[in-house]
Amino acid sequence: MQSGAAIKALGALAQEHRLEAFRKLVQAGGDGLAAGVLAEALGVPNSSLSFHLAQLTHAGLIVQQRVGRSLIYRADYEAMNGLVGYLMENCCGGAACLPDLLVGEPAAIVSSCG
Repeated sequence: MQSGAAIKALGALAQEHRLEAFRKLVQAGGDGLAAGVLAEALGVPNSSLSFHLAQLTHAGLIVQQRVGRSLIYRADYEAMNGLVGYLMENCCGGAACLPDLLVGEPAAIVSSCG
C-alpha cells in the first residue's frame, strides 16, 4: 500500500460513524449488510449513512453491490489487510512479529483478533 492510500483510508476511518460502520461490516463477514440494516444498527439516518458509506467506498475500504432493490455493503478485507500491513511494516524493529497474519486468507486478520 502506498502512503497516499493509507492516508485516505485512515482519514475515512477518522470519524465515529464511519469507524463504527466499518467495524460492523467487518463483523458481518462476507455476507455484508444491507444499507437499511446498517443504518438501524448504527442508529443514524439513511441520508447520513449514505454519506459515510460513500466516504468508505471512496477510500477503498468497503465495496457495494446491488442485490435486487437493496444495496449490500461489505468490508474489503484485502484493503483492510493492506492498511494494517502498511502500519505494521516496520514494527518490532523490522523483525517478523506477525508472520502469517497479513497474508493468505482475506479474513485471516479478522479471525486472529480477539
